[in-house]
Amino acid sequence: MSRTPARIVCLTEEPTEILYLLGEQDRIVGISAYTVRPPEAKRDKPVVSAFVSGSVEKIKALEPDLVIGYSDVQADLAAQLIRENLQVLILQQHTLEEILEAILLLGRLVGRDEAARALVSGYRERLDAARQRTAAAPSRPRVYFEEWPDPLLCGGGWVSELVRVAGGEDVFADRASQRKAMDRVVTPKEVIDRAPEVMLASWCGKPFEPDVPRSREGWETVPAIRDGRVHEIDSAIILQPGPGALTAGLDALEAILRA
Repeated sequence: MSRTPARIVCLTEEPTEILYLLGEQDRIVGISAYTVRPPEAKRDKPVVSAFVSGSVEKIKALEPDLVIGYSDVQADLAAQLIRENLQVLILQQHTLEEILEAILLLGRLVGRDEAARALVSGYRERLDAARQRTAAAPSRPRVYFEEWPDPLLCGGGWVSELVRVAGGEDVFADRASQRKAMDRVVTPKEVIDRAPEVMLASWCGKPFEPDVPRSREGWETVPAIRDGRVHEIDSAIILQPGPGALTAGLDALEAILRA
């Protein structure tokens, strides 16, 4: 782009939070209904999309010079906006390093390179400090992270990495690198066989129901279920591949795994 975008629509929470942290919130003219961080965004900015869908009419009426979305899940919405001659950027960050790169990219787009680099430096320091705190632990609890109950979805790349940073061992780390959700489907028997000692749950878009895992056939033998080590984590701080996961999400993981 020949100039920095002045009117930005954010179809997911993380670009909104990043722009606020960079002090560039005045550029934002529309946000997602799932935006929680920062809380003032929902108060100050019009909602124009859910996650998969959005109002093309509302978005176009805001006359954005850039629309920022996330992942292949928003591909259809992105295509509709492109057909309306709007400038669309779809990010695909899936790992911790890619989250940091996305922050740097957005910093460059709005002419805030230095501020973005400072943010990223701070996040790297937080991650390194957490790694140092957990490096000396005598053992790492085996962790099963459940992103959806039917079918069972294990956590994605950055979630699995954060579990490791926080002192745990993701029992489905071999599956977490898959970018498409349906490639991270696991079976109830696989969970039983991998015998996690801690279960973390963050059901995308709806509250976790603790009675559900306990009612699954054979799961009474799973150490996490047997020993009552089942914990919910707010999706706003763990399933959004942005600053929330690197701060509040990491803190929540550490607190649970240290208990």
